[in-house]
Amino acid sequence: MVIGINAVAAFKQPRTGVEEYTYQLIKHLTMLEQSKKHRFILYSHKQLKWPFPMWTQIRLASEMIKNKPDVLFIPVHVLPLIHPKNSVVTIHGLEYEYYPETYPYSHLKYLRWSTKYALKHARKIIAVSENTKKDLIKLYGGNPDKIEVVYHGYNVRPLGSNIRTDPYILFIGRIETKKNIHGLIKAFDLLKKKYQAPHKLILVGPIPRSDLFDAKRSDIEFFGYVSEQKKQQLLKNAEMFILPSFYEGFGMPILEAQASGCPVITSNVSSMPEVAGQGAILIEPKNIEQIAESMYKIINDSQLKKDLIEKGYENIKKFSWQKCAQETLEILTN
Repeated sequence: MVIGINAVAAFKQPRTGVEEYTYQLIKHLTMLEQSKKHRFILYSHKQLKWPFPMWTQIRLASEMIKNKPDVLFIPVHVLPLIHPKNSVVTIHGLEYEYYPETYPYSHLKYLRWSTKYALKHARKIIAVSENTKKDLIKLYGGNPDKIEVVYHGYNVRPLGSNIRTDPYILFIGRIETKKNIHGLIKAFDLLKKKYQAPHKLILVGPIPRSDLFDAKRSDIEFFGYVSEQKKQQLLKNAEMFILPSFYEGFGMPILEAQASGCPVITSNVSSMPEVAGQGAILIEPKNIEQIAESMYKIINDSQLKKDLIEKGYENIKKFSWQKCAQETLEILTN
């Protein structure tokens, strides 16, 4: 079987959530014994000159006319207008429906159209969590029998030596309003004021131009992008990892934190309870006092911290890129 894959996201640098998913999935698909029976074609830009929607709907669609594969796999949401009957699309989340004000109007319209189009015309939809599947059914009337849930994996690399000894609380993700960064900073301020915690707050990830944050404080550090090795080192040495987001399609950093032996606090909404399992303290993302109290509990209660770490290690056994690739290949080939 010839399997075509839109691989544009896999070659972007630096890689964030959907880019990492595409890269790891392609990598692990090629490592499967079953993959030897198939031929894979990766479609990507030679040069990143085309806007992504235009490249998908013109360049990739034209390739489908000339050299149509047996099955086309779209790892990131957007199915070209011209495509094989056997097409599979991964949808990572519908945060734009819950927080439409954070998206440009034209982009919001395109996301809504492309989601409806994929649900109608793809043979199968892969949702990265049960929550995403429920959203597709609830918000778009998606056919449950057409939607398969395949979880992400997570990345763990060998850890180097400790990179710092001062205590800190760690966030990894895009530094934007949707991730509840303003609420996190307010909770951190309350933690410092109410409990006199000596910790710093380290925020790792890109800062979109539309989201402005005070980067001049001595107790908050903005790191931007970091290497995979440094990220793992930061997780290893953090007092805790916190993801108080308002919505996540999956939440890969939760698993990376658990795999690194880092206690986790995350929100009790969307996919986060599903991904974190029992290995996290779940908080209401708008409850600043609850977030601050949860952070203090981990700092102050060594047994709680130990229990969260152990439950995190147990939880990650359910997830791997190899398993993600295996389940995806079964959908593509059946």
